[in-house]
Amino acid sequence: MTYGEYGGRYVPETLVPALDELERGWAEALTDPSFREELDRLGSRYVGRPSPLYETQRFAPPGRRIVLKREDLNHTGAHKINNALGQILLASRLGKRRIVAETGAGQHGVATATVCARFGLDCVVYMGAEDMRRQHPNVERMRLLGAEVRAVEFGTRTLKEATSEAIRDWIANVETTYYLIGSCVGPAPYPSIVRELQAVIGREARAQMLEAYDRLPDAVVACVGGGSNAIGLFAGFIEDTDVRLVGVEAAGAASLGSGRPAILHGARSSVLADADGQVLDAHSISAGLDYPGVGPEHAALRDSGRAGYTTATDEEALAAFHRLAETEGILPALESAHALARAVDIDAELVLVGLSGRGDKDLAEVLQH
Repeated sequence: MTYGEYGGRYVPETLVPALDELERGWAEALTDPSFREELDRLGSRYVGRPSPLYETQRFAPPGRRIVLKREDLNHTGAHKINNALGQILLASRLGKRRIVAETGAGQHGVATATVCARFGLDCVVYMGAEDMRRQHPNVERMRLLGAEVRAVEFGTRTLKEATSEAIRDWIANVETTYYLIGSCVGPAPYPSIVRELQAVIGREARAQMLEAYDRLPDAVVACVGGGSNAIGLFAGFIEDTDVRLVGVEAAGAASLGSGRPAILHGARSSVLADADGQVLDAHSISAGLDYPGVGPEHAALRDSGRAGYTTATDEEALAAFHRLAETEGILPALESAHALARAVDIDAELVLVGLSGRGDKDLAEVLQH
């Protein structure tokens, strides 16, 4: 599937049959009521959906209302579990018993290890050595859940390299292994699979806003690394053209703000790259946003003008982290703190923010700074 000029498949020939199998399996799952019923049942009883809305009482500037979609309250502490559960059901339908995944901030790794434990599947998670240092509590959580965490020691030792290693593993073991990708990136059909599995966030949020406020928000704001929490939240409002969609990237990893069309990890999207298409290093205090690419649908939404994308610096994200903690008693993930930093600046009466995860994993990094 493509999104305008973005998306598609740019992979070795050995992966084409696996992607064809995945596409067929996904199409069959979508038409099988039992798949959706099982996913909804697990969402309710295992994850704790629907996640609630919470209107901040002291965080918002005077005369403004900022509402949080509390994905941090899900089992495992982030939105990643929505995608992991759906894909583990799909992997089981395809007969795959070994799962590989990549992780940056560790939340996708934890979610993958969690569902592998629940379904009794082998789990290998690739994680950059720098991210293992920054997010050590999540490394220990993955190991406690029975996953093997493999450190990636080359390059920037962050999410980009972890993704490359996970793909290499998948290529070498494609007959027995399912690659459980963590964001709306990668070759088709992965971006559309992840979007659909995260769209539960937007569907819930839209219905909850109408119930609580009898109206839709003026703006919807979410952080963007690969972009899965944002595309899931945006999905509920894309057809509501009066609702502004705002994605917030890390200033040092702004692939939408300062990138160019290029190929990364099997798909064409907006990528931090030089004139020759060589991928550049990204930087963010937040391991989950420290990625030089973005999901292809985000690139298309930017080009069409339906969504706008801006940035927040490390310092602004840290300030928003402390502000939410001290005014609302909520520790947000550093990823989510980027969205919070820009939400207070938006000239709108009612703003909905995707609080994509909780900040337990970030305490060492926050205290260090």
